[in-house]
Amino acid sequence: MSAAWFSGLHPVTQALIAALFTWGLTALGAGLVFFFTTINQRVLDGMLGFAAGVMMAASCWSLLIPAIDMAQETSRFFWFPATCGFILGAWSLWLIDKILPHLHAGFPMREAEGVKTSWHKSTLLVLAITLHNIPEGLAIGVAFGALAADIPSASLAGAVALAIGIGIQNFPEGTAVSVPLRREGMSRRKSFWHGQLSGAVEPVAAVLGAFAVIAMRPMLPYALSFAAGAMIFVVVEEVIPESQRAGNTDLATMGAITGFAVMMTLDVALG
Repeated sequence: MSAAWFSGLHPVTQALIAALFTWGLTALGAGLVFFFTTINQRVLDGMLGFAAGVMMAASCWSLLIPAIDMAQETSRFFWFPATCGFILGAWSLWLIDKILPHLHAGFPMREAEGVKTSWHKSTLLVLAITLHNIPEGLAIGVAFGALAADIPSASLAGAVALAIGIGIQNFPEGTAVSVPLRREGMSRRKSFWHGQLSGAVEPVAAVLGAFAVIAMRPMLPYALSFAAGAMIFVVVEEVIPESQRAGNTDLATMGAITGFAVMMTLDVALG
């Protein structure tokens, strides 16, 4: 697949392909269940910390800064769209977090969040990672949608860098679902199925996000910052606490620093 072929596609198609790539890396991470029945907790915490760092850097360099740059071109109050969208994104994820039944990997059933339900633990685990992937898919969609909207500060390389970064941090998320399920007695095939399923929402969210910003160009700064606010909420409320729950705080923190540096480098170098 050449770069010229990909650049010639419609931005919505590009967003779909990019999100399918990130979903594929979720499945790849879930596929570790075919080789391991357990995974060292320190390794998992380091991987989750890395994912948190990638999400934070992507929120800043790939979403918030472009949102501010775009708003500067049309308004004196260029800070308003980014601030408004960021807060709205965080509050929206907070609301979903309170309503959607879900359970984070490694947590006992009594600590399930959202509306009380009798759903199986496997379903709740998948929903927890799915909650992470909604803003990630949306971020990919609005980044590629900006290309069709002819935003000067939007670039194909920057959108691709965002997709690569999100794909990298999806790998440990797939592992974080499939391996614990296998450890609890589920078959390898079913554990893999549930692990990769959590990434299925990303192509849907990406296509919807791309269509939305193409149809409503003035909303793009709000959409970019909305995705950033949603991702930061997930990082602070879920990913970081989960990575440090077992006491591996230094390892998880250094993982986050490494992830942030990798995503920042990708965005600056490619974007």
